[in-house]
Amino acid sequence: MIIIFKKCWYLFNIIKEKTPNIQGGLLVLILLSLAGLEFTEVILRYILHKPLIAIEEILIFPTVWCFFWGSANASLERNQINAKIFETFLKSPKAIKIYKIIMTITCFIIDCCIIYYAYKYFKHSIRIHKLSPNLFIPLMYAESAVFIGFLLMGIYTFVEIICYIKEPVHEFKINISK
Repeated sequence: MIIIFKKCWYLFNIIKEKTPNIQGGLLVLILLSLAGLEFTEVILRYILHKPLIAIEEILIFPTVWCFFWGSANASLERNQINAKIFETFLKSPKAIKIYKIIMTITCFIIDCCIIYYAYKYFKHSIRIHKLSPNLFIPLMYAESAVFIGFLLMGIYTFVEIICYIKEPVHEFKINISK
C-alpha cells in the first residue's frame, strides 16, 4: 500500500509541475483558433459579403475541445464549480478533511462511470465514422474530446484524493472566500 502511495505521489508531482504549462498552452491555442475562425467569419460575411459555410463547420472542433479541455484544466487547478455549503457547518479540520475525501472519492466514482460510457461513445464514433456535412471531416476528432476530457478529469480527481489523504489535518480550514 505504501508503494502505491509513493508512486501516486510521484505521479502527482509530475502532474503538478509539468501539466499546467502544457495544458494551459494548448488551451490558449484552442482559444486563439476559435477567435481567429470567428474573426475570419465576421470579415468574410459582413465586410466582404462572401460567407463561407465551412467556417461554421470547422468551429465545431475547437469549440468542443475548448469545453472539455477547459473542464479538465479546471479539474487540474481544483477550480470546479461547487457549493461549499456543507463545509461551512463543519468546525473541525478533521471533519473537513473527511468530508473532502468522501466528496472527492464520490466524484471519482461518478467520473469513472462517465469515462466508461465516454469510451464506449468514442469506440462507437470510430466504428460509425461520421463525417461533417460539407467538408467531410471525421467527427471523431471532435467526439474524442469527450473521452479525453473526462479521462483527464478522472486522473486529476484521483491525484486530488491522494493529495487530500497525504495532507496534514491542520491544512483543512474553512475558506468561505473561494
